[in-house]
Amino acid sequence: MQPETLALHYANYQDKNAAAVVPPIYLSTTYERDENYELPAGYLYTRAGNPNRQQLEQALATLEGGQEAVAFASGQAATMTFFQCLKPGDHVLLPDDAYYGTPSLLQDFFVAWGLTFSKVDTTKIEEVENAIRPETKVIWLETPSNPQLKVSDLAAITTLAKKYNIITVCDNTWATPLLQRPLDLGCDVVMHSTTKYLGGHSDVLGGALIFKSKSELSERARQLQTLGGAAPSPFDCWLVTRGIKTLAVRMRQQAANAQRLAEFLEGHAAVDKVHYPGLPTHAGYEVSQRQMTGGGAMLSVQVKGGAEEALHLIKKLQLFTAATSLGGVESLIEHRASVEGPDTLTPKNLLRISVGLEHADDLIDDLTQALAGL
Repeated sequence: MQPETLALHYANYQDKNAAAVVPPIYLSTTYERDENYELPAGYLYTRAGNPNRQQLEQALATLEGGQEAVAFASGQAATMTFFQCLKPGDHVLLPDDAYYGTPSLLQDFFVAWGLTFSKVDTTKIEEVENAIRPETKVIWLETPSNPQLKVSDLAAITTLAKKYNIITVCDNTWATPLLQRPLDLGCDVVMHSTTKYLGGHSDVLGGALIFKSKSELSERARQLQTLGGAAPSPFDCWLVTRGIKTLAVRMRQQAANAQRLAEFLEGHAAVDKVHYPGLPTHAGYEVSQRQMTGGGAMLSVQVKGGAEEALHLIKKLQLFTAATSLGGVESLIEHRASVEGPDTLTPKNLLRISVGLEHADDLIDDLTQALAGL
């Protein structure tokens, strides 16, 4: 079946109580045993399992083509849990351009636990291989990257990783399984901040790890979810599952809008550079054409000038909301360097844009007036 069909039917639920088309929310924290002191539905305590969470995990595993999905209370909780699955002395390779919270989590907490990490330009396969150490356990990938939308060749890197018996993890939050399927390209694990496109409405926090196959690693993650308690609430699971049902139509239109905005901005005199993998001028265009079915709904633009000019542009915009996060139906814009702090490597003139469902003509008109005189 096609992703659109999978998203709808694996996010559905057959309600045996009232035959409701929309699944109920199971708020109960505990579940009754039968006369034989058995658990007839398999649920003991909601930290260990819940019908809404099970439904969400099944939908996620199906969409990504994995055997096991483990849902968490946030994307960072999913990332933290994965690193907790590693052992002291293990080494992690990270992209040099990635969500700033990932290296911060390693540096501020896991280095003290005995993990080590280093950053590398994952768009260059030779640099990835040169950075591998005997103790390298994981190559963490993020493509397109945040916020400069670098594109890494997943098939090439996973082939290399298998040569050295290294686990590959891909943060697929930006592309979503509608545009990119990392497990089909050789990755072992996919991470999502389900807060973003899967939820889709800027009203729920969540994360997930999806495993290509059930293994000791996936069981370890499940154990940490249960014992550590970083599990999403039933309502959060219900909201993400609802969002998945409309993912295909939202992603298709938002990506189409982003393509138009990227093409407009690339030709504007006040713009230095546009980062968007759907543009033929993008350094990763050829790779993105092989491993993605679209450029996505995220883009970054570097305006002429510095931070002052970039922030001035934000003030003039009327349809773009100046806010952190991405993936909702509304268009958001953010000055990433301000968010990432003084140690950021993000250019000071870069603005990250999450393109929403507004009409592309209106978004272009808003950008036109804001860029005037910049």
